[in-house]
Amino acid sequence: MVVGVVAGVVVASILVLIGLFKLMWRVAEPNEALVISGSKHKTEGLGEGMGFRIVTGRGTLVLPGVQAVRKLSLDLNETELHVDCVTHQGIPLKVRGVVIFKVGDDYVSIANASRRFLDQQKLMAERVHNVFAGHLRSIVGGLTVEDMIRDREKLTAQTRAACGTEMEKLGLIVDSLQIHEIEDPTGYIQNLAAPHASAVQRDARIAQAESNRLATEAEQQSFARMAEATRDSEILQAGYQAERDKAAAQARQAGPLADAAARQEVVVQETRVAELEAHRREQQLQADVRKPADAKAYEKRTLAEAERDARISAAQAKAKETELAAAAEATRVKTAASAEAEATKARGAAAATATKVTGEAEAAAAQAKGLADAEATKAKGLAEAEAIKARAAALAENQEAVVAQQLAENWPEIVKAGASAFGSVDNMVVLNGADGMADMLAKALTMGGTGLGLARQLLASMNQNGQTPHGTAPSLNGIAAPPSQKVPVEKEG
Repeated sequence: MVVGVVAGVVVASILVLIGLFKLMWRVAEPNEALVISGSKHKTEGLGEGMGFRIVTGRGTLVLPGVQAVRKLSLDLNETELHVDCVTHQGIPLKVRGVVIFKVGDDYVSIANASRRFLDQQKLMAERVHNVFAGHLRSIVGGLTVEDMIRDREKLTAQTRAACGTEMEKLGLIVDSLQIHEIEDPTGYIQNLAAPHASAVQRDARIAQAESNRLATEAEQQSFARMAEATRDSEILQAGYQAERDKAAAQARQAGPLADAAARQEVVVQETRVAELEAHRREQQLQADVRKPADAKAYEKRTLAEAERDARISAAQAKAKETELAAAAEATRVKTAASAEAEATKARGAAAATATKVTGEAEAAAAQAKGLADAEATKAKGLAEAEAIKARAAALAENQEAVVAQQLAENWPEIVKAGASAFGSVDNMVVLNGADGMADMLAKALTMGGTGLGLARQLLASMNQNGQTPHGTAPSLNGIAAPPSQKVPVEKEG
């Protein structure tokens, strides 16, 4: 009784354990991945702290109420592309294609796809369509219609490459991308193909015409060969008929021909006899007349030729002698001309050298003279400048002394200028003797301004012009004094 109870308990425990194991054991199918959340177990290829565990192709224990298990399909998915694009040329196109994709088999891809599509797997195709549509529009916008038609594989490769990074972030891989059709609402592709279609039609017509020509030529050659065969047959038949007619005619003319042949033989023999007689007479004439005449003619011809050869030899000798003399004269003239040319060249070279040396010497002398003149002028200018500078300095320091000195130096000119006032006086009577003369001269000097001012003006004019002009009194303030001033003279009684 106790044993039965124990056995029942054991069996019940085993059944409970089996039920609990089946309840806790989860197996991932080949085309799915188990995403177990609530577990901190580290998954191979992923970092720690993910908060979930991924199981593929095997079974695992799951704690009900503690861990949650969800499945992520690894099956193939597809989405059809219906994208309206505009090419680089501004031509609108409709691109039709299909994308076949799936969640990647590696844990990283499964983890990325789990985060994005675990509860929204039905929206996966729409997301992929949006990704490919955007990149396809961008890529088509940089291509022309011709590029897309001629190299559709390039368009596919660029689209896959452009979407690769985003698909990797989504945890998806593209198994296949196919561009099925490129629709052209504007008819650009049809118009683009029109020249090629026309060229193909043209080539086809040309080929057909060439074939017809060759066939016609073959037919004409065949007809020509048939006509040629017919002609040859008719010619042979005519030849055979002519031979038959000739044989019949010969048969009919056998008798007359025999008579004519006999007569012809007689004439031939007679002609031969006449020819032999004529040949005998010709030989006789050759021996009697022609050979003596030929001998005489040969003798005369030989003598004439000998005389001619002698004259030719003499003329040739004379010409050779003349030629040698001319060559000797030419050599002599050429030698003399060469010597004269060399002498002329040497004289010219010597004259050129002498001229060059003379020119260089004259240029050097002119340069030295110019430098000396320039130095002398420079020294003179510097001396005058120094003198003017010294005079200006002295004038600034002691003007009265300088004026007095210059008055003393130029007093004869001053007196001469003062005396010029009496140049037009014919007779003058001075009452006070020497004193009156001094007074009159002082008045003449002071006339029109003070004596010192007149002296300064005279000195300024002398400094500017180097000397006082003869017959002209120094000017004051730019106004020239008259050359002479008549002084009123008192005459006696």
